[in-house]
Parts: sequence; C-alpha cells; structure tokens
Amino acid sequence: MRAAEDFARRNAQRFALQATGFMQPIDRLIAEQDISRLITQFGLLNDSADWAAVTAMFTDDARFIRPAGGDPVVGRDAIRASFESRPPRKSCHLITNIVVDVITTDEASARSTLVLYAAPAGASEAKSPALIGGFRDRLVHTSDGWKFAERTGFLDLKVSLA
Repeated sequence: MRAAEDFARRNAQRFALQATGFMQPIDRLIAEQDISRLITQFGLLNDSADWAAVTAMFTDDARFIRPAGGDPVVGRDAIRASFESRPPRKSCHLITNIVVDVITTDEASARSTLVLYAAPAGASEAKSPALIGGFRDRLVHTSDGWKFAERTGFLDLKVSLA
C-alpha cells in the first residue's frame, strides 16, 4: 500500500508543478528534444521546398523575419506566400549550436546557428556559403506540439561571391 501512496503523491506533485508552469527534468528534456527537432526539420523542409510543412510549424499569428532581413512577415498564410514567392533554388541549411530554454510548460525560447549554401535551381555546385547567421525563436506549446510564435533570423556574415 505504501508504494501506491508514494506513486499517487509523486503524481500529485508533478501535476501541481505543471499547473504552475514548472516542469520535471524529464519533461524539460522532452520539450528541449522536440524543439530541437522542430528547428532541424525547418531546415530540411525548407531545402525540399515543402512550404505547407514549413508553415505548419508556425502558429496562426506567428511573426517571421528572414536572416537576410526585411520586414516581418506576420501570419501563417503570409509566411507561406513569402516562401512560395521566392525564385526556385537548391539549398542546404546546416543548423547547429541549438540552445533551448524552456520557460514554462507552454513557452520556450531557442537560438541556433545557420550556415546556408544556395544555388539556382538545377545547379550542381555552390561555391561558398551564401550566409552565416542564425535564428532567435520564441516557441509555444499547442495541442499540435511545439510551434514557432516568432522566428527572427540574423546575419553574422554574408559571403561575397565576387
């Protein structure tokens, strides 16, 4: 009977912590892994030009700024339209140095480094990286999992191909 009482007490403590926004270490690790995977998948899906899947990673009212700059694009539909309006290209997003900070059970921030190789569609080589930069993200947990609420790109270096 003692084991059942201990189990019930631990579960009650766990749910109480979750209700206040605090997480158990295992739940924090799972959130960090899920968010790291989302960030990595963003690059892979971008490279395959799967704009429906890319934009499904954002909340309906998300805000997105590309690493190359420009005005913020607000809303999932506008984000998709911005991707679809780009000229076709071949790209490889190398995403590394992912650091996730889980703030509560439903909110997190992350930072990642990006090295982008890009060439016109049909090209077989890229001479050097097009840019080196990254993303600062604000994420929220929804009924469909973690999503980007805000994704802000930045440049550390832009490579001159001259």
